[in-house]
Amino acid sequence: MTQPLDIVIVGLTLSSSWGNGHATTFRALLRGLKAEGHRVTFLERETPWYSLHRDLPDPDFCELLYYDTVDELIETHRERLSAADAVIVGSYVPEGVEVIDRLAELQLRKLCFYDIDTPVTLAKLDRGDEEYLAKRQIPVFDIYFSFSGGEVLTRLERKYGARRAEALYCSVDEGRYAHTGEAPRWDLGYLGTYSPDRQPTLEKLLIEPARRLPEMRFVVAGPQYPDDIDWPANVERIEHLPPAEHAAFYSRQRFTLNVTRADMIAAGWSPSVRLFEAAACRTPIISDHWRGLDELLPHGEAVVIALHALTVVRTLTEMDEEARRHLADEAYGRVLSGHTGLARARELAAALAADSDGRESVLRKISA
Repeated sequence: MTQPLDIVIVGLTLSSSWGNGHATTFRALLRGLKAEGHRVTFLERETPWYSLHRDLPDPDFCELLYYDTVDELIETHRERLSAADAVIVGSYVPEGVEVIDRLAELQLRKLCFYDIDTPVTLAKLDRGDEEYLAKRQIPVFDIYFSFSGGEVLTRLERKYGARRAEALYCSVDEGRYAHTGEAPRWDLGYLGTYSPDRQPTLEKLLIEPARRLPEMRFVVAGPQYPDDIDWPANVERIEHLPPAEHAAFYSRQRFTLNVTRADMIAAGWSPSVRLFEAAACRTPIISDHWRGLDELLPHGEAVVIALHALTVVRTLTEMDEEARRHLADEAYGRVLSGHTGLARARELAAALAADSDGRESVLRKISA
């Protein structure tokens, strides 16, 4: 265990899991950090969308504070920010470019970025979209923590000038994700907010199999799906499923489907938190394919990789119970051994400690 650290995170949201994957990612990581003896303050922008849908307004594993403007963030919390061992800015923070510029001016002990959307971020930067991060700002961070690993880390350092790029995958809170013992209700389910680039895969790997297997039951949980989607009669829809109900949801599926955003497929090595959550609940996973998946969950051993509807149909109709349980157990073992919030917290703390090797602070200057 590293020495206790005082960490401040400026992130999109911790309080609300509605329509985003940031909250659950941060929650698992921060619970792990607390378990390791570290102190974390999370600063969240007060926004109408998340304030109306808060499911964790007062966490017991960190101090959660809200701010209304960038000026308030800097002026009200200046002392706290300056005293911290590390300040970490997350992706998709409102007015993120200004936030980073203002934080860089404070000459903090350590300023880092945690990109929970790395493939999306880099695709946006390549087309000149600097919604929450400017390309010129990447070299200012002591460490660029990335949701994606593999080749993406080399790209961050060589193409974008990151001083040091480290993979920090999402993770699962094993204390909150486990099989609940409930009987299966659905043969195949999917949990995820609607995304136009994921929808064709959902159509191919869940909706089409549902049409071919009218005697089986399917479910799709998540908000923002258009009204004009033609759902088969045997596909149940759940508009929103709070994190507290995720474990029961996975436990009631014979198989669950993992679908990946196009940018993340292109980048590779970008596992979604749903992948780890399902595995922790011992629910067998059918997934689309992306580079690096086999390194985490080998095909045929810990996951079924499906390129076509027929693979899904055959898996649902031909895999026996022993093989189904083996698939689930293999994924469970791999995830619990290396992809929990505690494991991720140790990786983060070790990376921060390794960066504090006695070198003199580098004066941060972001070029215009």
